[in-house]
Amino acid sequence: MESSLKRVLISCYKEEMISFLKENTEYFDEAIELAISDDQPFAWRSAWLLWSCMEINDNRLIKYLPRIVSSLKNKNDGHQRELIKILSQMELTRKHEGVLFDLCLSLWEQINKSPSVRITAMKYIVKVTQKHRELKKELPFLVQEQYLSTLSPGVRHSIKKMFKELKIEVE
Repeated sequence: MESSLKRVLISCYKEEMISFLKENTEYFDEAIELAISDDQPFAWRSAWLLWSCMEINDNRLIKYLPRIVSSLKNKNDGHQRELIKILSQMELTRKHEGVLFDLCLSLWEQINKSPSVRITAMKYIVKVTQKHRELKKELPFLVQEQYLSTLSPGVRHSIKKMFKELKIEVE
């Protein structure tokens, strides 16, 4: 039998989904489990819904962080983007921060990946670099033309703006 959460995820619009989860907090753990799973289309939608309903460093997510990080690599582009957005709002252990940072570097370097996944990965890279300034010297390599050529002018502009805030020149 399909759960109420699954029914909402496939039959409701954005505002209805958000209202449902905020009003029915008993479904939050199910939403997390779905977000980590490969049960599409529920998994991606659940990750998106969680990001829309969570608080910064949400206590309800903390025990799931290792599983979210370890599940990321094998997800499709949109699902990866939504999970990275969730993880970006959380305080991760140094270990998980490093694993996610490495994964985001890998996603950024895959020029055939969806631009939305790549810019979300870059936002996380920049966030970690602001915390660990010693990584700053590694970043100019990531904005060479080979990594930017598949991006739209708008995404390129966003990347340049992020790097300008870090005081890193982008050509």
